[in-house]
Amino acid sequence: MKQPDALIVAMKNGDQKAFAQLYNMYSLAIFGVINTIVKEEKVAEEIQQDVFVKVWENASSYSVGKGRFFTWLLNIARNAAIDHTRSKSHKNTQKNLSTTNFVDILSGSDNLNRKTDAIGIRKFVDTLKPACIKIIDFIYFKGFTQKNTAEALKIPLGTVKTRARNCIKDLRSMILGEA
Repeated sequence: MKQPDALIVAMKNGDQKAFAQLYNMYSLAIFGVINTIVKEEKVAEEIQQDVFVKVWENASSYSVGKGRFFTWLLNIARNAAIDHTRSKSHKNTQKNLSTTNFVDILSGSDNLNRKTDAIGIRKFVDTLKPACIKIIDFIYFKGFTQKNTAEALKIPLGTVKTRARNCIKDLRSMILGEA
């Protein structure tokens, strides 16, 4: 997807219609990422709304020179979702986990396939090596830290860090069509 520079500039200048268009363009993808991390639709909807409020209020802090708008938006969403999962209130609600939470964890590849469809990168992720697919699923779609990922996959932390960096580099090259 080409970056909608005109809409971004208009939003930064306080244009609510431009913001609404950006919301319509990105809300499904952002919801997918948040819901993958928090695993509760109602909570994901609340976090998504908070994310877009934050984007509107902090639009002036976005700079084209620092990266793509979607990446900026995705980082805000991902951080908000992870912050929620680390919050005391979330931990209290998770004390008695249902079996569906464990089924979600065990069906990780299905979960990855559904959510990457929402943000349009499935065709790229599916072409990566299986090890890369696992790393990307844990770190970027489930919200695991690199340390948690290393423990879950039973591989050294340094290996996770190296693979994550290399896998994202490969993914970026595919998406941007770089050699």
